[in-house]
Amino acid sequence: MQGIIVAYRLVVELFGSAKLFLARVNELAFTPGVAEILEQILVLWRITRQKVLVPTFQVIVIVCMAMSVIVLIEKALLGVVSWCARVSHRRPEKIYKCDPIAEDKELGSLAYPMVLVQIPMYNEMEVYQLSIGAACRLTWPVDRLIVQVLDDSTDPLIKALVEKECQKWRKQGRNVRYETREDRGGYKAGNLREGMKHDDYVQDCEYVAIFDADFQPESDFLVTTVPFLVHNPRLALVQARWTFVNSNDCLLTRMQEISMDYHFKVEQEAGSSICGFFGYNGTAGVWRVQVLNEAGGWNDRTTAEDMDLAVRAALLGWDFLYVGAIKVKSELPSTLKAYRSQQHRWSCGPALLFKKMLLEILMAKKLSIGKKFYIVYNFFIARRFISAFFTFFFFSLLLPMKIFFPEITIPGWESVLIPTTITLLHAVGTPRSFYLLVLWVLFENVMALHRCKAILIGLVEAGRVNEWIVTEKLGNRLKMKHIVNVTRRFLLRERFHLLELMLGTFLLLCACFDFGYRENYFYVFIIPQSIAYFVVGFGYVGVVVPNLDT
Repeated sequence: MQGIIVAYRLVVELFGSAKLFLARVNELAFTPGVAEILEQILVLWRITRQKVLVPTFQVIVIVCMAMSVIVLIEKALLGVVSWCARVSHRRPEKIYKCDPIAEDKELGSLAYPMVLVQIPMYNEMEVYQLSIGAACRLTWPVDRLIVQVLDDSTDPLIKALVEKECQKWRKQGRNVRYETREDRGGYKAGNLREGMKHDDYVQDCEYVAIFDADFQPESDFLVTTVPFLVHNPRLALVQARWTFVNSNDCLLTRMQEISMDYHFKVEQEAGSSICGFFGYNGTAGVWRVQVLNEAGGWNDRTTAEDMDLAVRAALLGWDFLYVGAIKVKSELPSTLKAYRSQQHRWSCGPALLFKKMLLEILMAKKLSIGKKFYIVYNFFIARRFISAFFTFFFFSLLLPMKIFFPEITIPGWESVLIPTTITLLHAVGTPRSFYLLVLWVLFENVMALHRCKAILIGLVEAGRVNEWIVTEKLGNRLKMKHIVNVTRRFLLRERFHLLELMLGTFLLLCACFDFGYRENYFYVFIIPQSIAYFVVGFGYVGVVVPNLDT
């Protein structure tokens, strides 16, 4: 034990001061042979430190500086565009014709286009009634609307309940089709693709609206979205904004709300305003069926089937429209397990898609140079890749390593000004959660590790590249017994996340070293980040397990 303590003190003093290290060697009265070896180690360490490590870290600093500037410019640009759109009142209804579909006494309901509403689901016990009910209540002529429930459920009980719900609405005069298939090949993309193959009724539909099982559109959703497509023949998609019925459930959902509100209020609106392109969100949108057919339909080659379709449609010259005033209720993941699975899919899928489609995007003949630049640089590289890697490498690796290598120079604007500005730009989407920004930053820094890992898996097409885990939903009416069951299933084996715990330990050691051997107070900033890694690593984020005895 004493030998371990001696070795630890030597290592600490080696990082802290080479002179202290050499003095400690002399104090401990090592044998001449051991002392000589330690002195050689010291010389080798000095050479490695000055010639290799410090220059390497300085290069990493420069790379991080470049990445931070890229992220800042991208976010500032999107913020300015969305702000100008608001100030100048350039609302979609002022730019695009969207007059209500005119009534015709002779044609009657035939004046309305045929619309298909698709609801893909998989074992959605908690929310199937909400989504089916909301779709069936949509204001649209009954004979011009088809609600298609695409049930991939594997639980016979849930399948029976979903089919019974469809039968209930059919008895009330709604045209509800309940469709199943033998296997889950292609997951959601395969389910939607299979749904479009029912030519006996799908071929008559001009537009298709898609809602995930936890989405509840308002009754006027089709009335407010379809006219954009009817009157503007170059529009392929009308995307609505998501709102969240469970944003106040726990700290995890509050922090997700900050990110999602920024995505819709800034990123989607700016993309729609700049070049008529943004990533389709996979739900709460209406597609022109003609575009689906021209683009090749749903493709399951990545876990980002929605983005895949959007990019392929854009390559054909079609435009997209985001209408933030149209809001659709949905549910945020309430458990850390569900959120991690979702983020893996949302990070891995785009990385693989970028790898597969980069050359196709660059060679597209119907795409302007400006739109190509926006898709490749802003949409993929800056927003999805550089942002994640900068966040992880700078805050979780580079800043802690500066404690051991004080020779590394990091400008104040890089370590304070730019991160603060980026954070404040994010805050504009959710003013009510401004007081949570510090916790949100710490949490996002931890999740950046998870996203970077997923991006690398996508780029190299590793084993989990096409892993698809349906985001578990609890329903907007919190049923406590189900929350208990969901949480208990991963209390032990699935609760611990090794990478997060390792990073948390590393940061804690860095903070302890800084406290004991430095005078720069870095530990004040590193300890909270270490705690955040431990909190996530031990799974203490998400829904609270209620006490069954109360």
